[in-house]
Amino acid sequence: MDHFERRCPRLGGNVSFHYCTISGDADIPCFKIFDCWWEYFDVVAYLKKTLTEEQFHRLVNSKPKPKVASLVDLIGQAKKNSKL
Repeated sequence: MDHFERRCPRLGGNVSFHYCTISGDADIPCFKIFDCWWEYFDVVAYLKKTLTEEQFHRLVNSKPKPKVASLVDLIGQAKKNSKL
């Protein structure tokens, strides 16, 4: 599944499923992962298997940050990921 790609509504370009699993706050995936991937496979079942119960609960109950804070975080993540 990590090789699947789709257009990211937050970034405006294509991203891999793997990116979505690592681009959220702390140690959880992006808060939009359910919205973006439900048409491709059973993302809920996959995440229930791969995340701890506590991580899954935080993901389900996560809320988006204000737009400016989100953009600052995304820029920081892009810089960090470009160094990999």
